[in-house]
Amino acid sequence: MTKKLGDRGELLAARFLERAGWRIVDRNFRMGRKEIDLIARRSEIVAFVEVKTRSGLGYGHPLYAITWKKRREIQQVAAAWIDRRGEPGDVYRFDAVAVQVRGGGEPLIEHVEDAWRM
Repeated sequence: MTKKLGDRGELLAARFLERAGWRIVDRNFRMGRKEIDLIARRSEIVAFVEVKTRSGLGYGHPLYAITWKKRREIQQVAAAWIDRRGEPGDVYRFDAVAVQVRGGGEPLIEHVEDAWRM
């Protein structure tokens, strides 16, 4: 996947979440080389969102690319974000957004809420 495709997928995912009532509070939050694509808030719920974008299904559904190792890395970065920016009463969860960009057609976007737990 090219960086350009990934960036487009993150932009589409952010717009999708905003239309669903989420506010994007951070993009590409980093801790060293590890990163969370989007951090979104809706009232007291904070979602750490991993976005996977594909231009086809040749490598399988985009969500299959979120391995246990990737989940663990996201959890580590989420802990750092919570230490710095978390607020009392916040409820945290891990979401995933799959974006399939199809030639000429509307992108297919799937939001999986509470996709995994720590």
